[in-house]
Amino acid sequence: MAKILKGATAQETHSAILDLIRSSGVVTRVDLADRSGLTGASISRVVKQLLADGLIIETGLGDPTGGKRATLLQFNPRARHAVGISIDTPSTTYVVTDMNGRVIEQLSAKGIGRDTPVTVIKRLTAELEDLIVKTSIEPATLVGVGVALAGRQGGGDRLLRANASKYAWEPFAVRDTLSAAIDHPIVVENDSTCAAIGEFWAGRIPSANDFATVYMAAGFGLGLVTNGDVYRGSSSNVGEIGHMVLDVNGPDCWCGGRGCLEGLAAPARVVSLAEQDKSLTADLGLRGRRSAIRSDFARIARAAASGEPRCLALIEESATYLAKALLSITNLLDLDQIILAGPGFSEAGEIYVRVASAEINRLSFVRAMHPTRVELSKLGPSAAALGAASLVLHSQLTPHQTSNRGALSG
Repeated sequence: MAKILKGATAQETHSAILDLIRSSGVVTRVDLADRSGLTGASISRVVKQLLADGLIIETGLGDPTGGKRATLLQFNPRARHAVGISIDTPSTTYVVTDMNGRVIEQLSAKGIGRDTPVTVIKRLTAELEDLIVKTSIEPATLVGVGVALAGRQGGGDRLLRANASKYAWEPFAVRDTLSAAIDHPIVVENDSTCAAIGEFWAGRIPSANDFATVYMAAGFGLGLVTNGDVYRGSSSNVGEIGHMVLDVNGPDCWCGGRGCLEGLAAPARVVSLAEQDKSLTADLGLRGRRSAIRSDFARIARAAASGEPRCLALIEESATYLAKALLSITNLLDLDQIILAGPGFSEAGEIYVRVASAEINRLSFVRAMHPTRVELSKLGPSAAALGAASLVLHSQLTPHQTSNRGALSG
């Protein structure tokens, strides 16, 4: 990590040291002094306070070095807990995590479907309270509830979709409504942003490592972590990679653009192309309904991963468009790590990794200086929910952000 700057406040120093313990897993006071640039006396004062607060614990002794063996420090996983919720069309995923980001309870329930936001929030409130009771965690250790949601955040005066009823969540005040119904602090973020902070927190990625996470569900989103926090942009809507234009003469997109990545490579596009082959449609049992796009895409992706040539060609075409978008992102941001996350990569993620890795490391502007690693998330299909919980822990324990959009309310 970067050295702690002279003049940092006590809160900033405690936050930075706690974050260093998070990313290290297990660390000594000497290691903390070396990596932070603080004196041993300063580290001792910070560690003493963190121990008193119960946030960290001493966990044995380090290897012998000829002198007194150093005491090892790590997070106290039971000191704090958080809930993460991913609200999606086919299902709603709930997780309860400890301070390390480890899932201690999980629930999959009915998704948005065609229900109104008000109906969904009522159901969500009841399910959430039942889940918290089931976990039997100490109420005082629950620091908040994070919600991951697709689409544009903050509503705005103008809806992008021609039929607003098809995505009533865009103007809906999710956080305010939940805050009125749930007696816990609430934070709401885009699902791709949540997935990125989940990789950072639960994956123990150091604050000095900048990286991007691409999240695929119905479409594509990109979360960017830089200097130990997610980058949100001026209205918390950074990362709409799905609306990066890849073909100026391509198909029209619902956003008003033309030739967007989403229109060329998202699950709906892959399914549409597959349905043009009647034989393939019959072989895979594709249902051909709008409500079945995600499950139809999963069938195609599974077949591609098994080597079915027609399906493999479709997924490779989708992966190639994504690779072109990621090449541009890499050239723009000089990334050395990109993580692919979300349910869209569950079945054929290795194909997307293979195609994107080859494209970026063949053509990126900085390929002669460093490779760019493209890899699958280790968090699984629940990456957004786990990330939403991680975002709460990050906001409370190692706060970096200044944006009101990411701040906890309640």
